[in-house]
Amino acid sequence: MAGRSRSEVEAEIKETLGVVPHFFSRIPDDLLDYEWEIFKKLELGETLIPNKYKELIGIALHSETKCRYCTLFHTEAAKLFGATDEEIQEAVHYAKNSLGWSAYLNGIREDYDDFESELGQIKEYLSSKG
Repeated sequence: MAGRSRSEVEAEIKETLGVVPHFFSRIPDDLLDYEWEIFKKLELGETLIPNKYKELIGIALHSETKCRYCTLFHTEAAKLFGATDEEIQEAVHYAKNSLGWSAYLNGIREDYDDFESELGQIKEYLSSKG
């Protein structure tokens, strides 16, 4: 669908979102249709990952990047797709925990090959338990 005029794309954005957000108005004309199609597919469309979970991933990700725009967007979108406050808190807590382990493993310079081998053993063991 790339190649539509700016006014056609903005009309679709307004029909979909009720308003053309200011950040879309600043995208260059030759990229707007492309960017809108990607946004529509990944942020609003049904993909392999259900929308609620994509938005919870977005919250966790941007709790680390510390982008307040993205954190707000993904929090509100998660709620629109049915996420509870408790699920949002869990996503952020999961990010905090995962980032902590990343800092620890990298900080102590854990041997990657040993880590990979042990992870394989753990996976095999847990799989055998059913």
